[in-house]
Amino acid sequence: MTFRQRIYNLIEGSHPDHAGSQTFDVFMVFLIVANVLSVTLETVPGLDVTHGHLFLAFDNISVAIFTVEYLARLWVAVEHAPVARHGAFLGRLRFAMSPYLLIDLLAIAPFYLSLIMPSMDLRVLRIFRLLRLLKLARYSPALNSLIRVLTEERRALGASLIVMLGLLVVCSTLVYHLEHSVQPEKFASIPHAMWWGVATLTTVGYGDVVPVTAMGKILGGAMMIFGLGMFAIPIGIIASAFSRDIHQRDFVVSFGMVSNVPAFSHLGPVQIEQIVRMLQSRRLPAGSTVFGKGDAADGMYFILSGTVRVHLPGHPIDLGPGEFFGEMALYADAPRLARVHCMTDCRLLRLSREDFDMLAEDDGDFRHKIEAAVEGRRHELEPDQHKDPRA
Repeated sequence: MTFRQRIYNLIEGSHPDHAGSQTFDVFMVFLIVANVLSVTLETVPGLDVTHGHLFLAFDNISVAIFTVEYLARLWVAVEHAPVARHGAFLGRLRFAMSPYLLIDLLAIAPFYLSLIMPSMDLRVLRIFRLLRLLKLARYSPALNSLIRVLTEERRALGASLIVMLGLLVVCSTLVYHLEHSVQPEKFASIPHAMWWGVATLTTVGYGDVVPVTAMGKILGGAMMIFGLGMFAIPIGIIASAFSRDIHQRDFVVSFGMVSNVPAFSHLGPVQIEQIVRMLQSRRLPAGSTVFGKGDAADGMYFILSGTVRVHLPGHPIDLGPGEFFGEMALYADAPRLARVHCMTDCRLLRLSREDFDMLAEDDGDFRHKIEAAVEGRRHELEPDQHKDPRA
């Protein structure tokens, strides 16, 4: 592996389980948050006077780190296949125009602009320095999911926004005609009335502008009720889409993992999908026991993340992501052959015996195929049973 490939794996997260990559990500997140905190604290008069030189030094160090990171990402970009096929120069140029790289550039641009144009208003530069907060999107899968959800649901969100704006305009127009003659200074025009409309639709109700006529009050009450419903629409759209995105991602991972299990590899997509939907997710901290030797076989487990150790007599076995355990005792209807515990924090998928039986009732051929595959595998392992890595 070349030095550039090592740097690529480090900063681009090609190996998320690698300690160096995780350490780099944590450090960058800490640095970004510290920068935003520094920008806000600079505005405190007392701190700016007494510690202004420290803020300046920290900003210079941060810019140096962000600059090295930006240049390093450009340098290693050709290790990414879609970039490499355009050639070194054009590929890097295309990569530099990607959203993440543009954010990285904007994060350091204010510093270099201040060197080129010393007379630039520092308040403007301070605002631009807050753009460093956008760099967090690179290190937050949840934030990436949210951005993806907002992009996918932009039409539905746009439609709900149009409805809300339409309701605002209609209600502001009505309250203007109802209240203008009574409160000409507060409801001087429809745009003036829109301030009251926004405060009422959002149910904030500042109280600086309120209707005094009976019809105006009735309209205000109706707007509050409509406002609750209108704001629930985009919130519901985002929440359901976010949940669906997470479920789809987990489903794809689980489907691929289960389909690669030797005992299930000969099954069709429909049967594998049924199994995936029956899987139960479990998160266990390091040191937790999944099951003990002699326990009843109540299910089998697939490893999504982390490492487990199977304590076979004289021959412990470590299993990692994509591997599985517990299926032999499940299908043989026998007690567990060994204790299994988590070496690290683990996320497991469990297929219970009850779910298996339910699936087998609907498709008898399914059970026969699985039992035949496991039986053949058990016979293959019998000569070396003491080395069997499955519990």
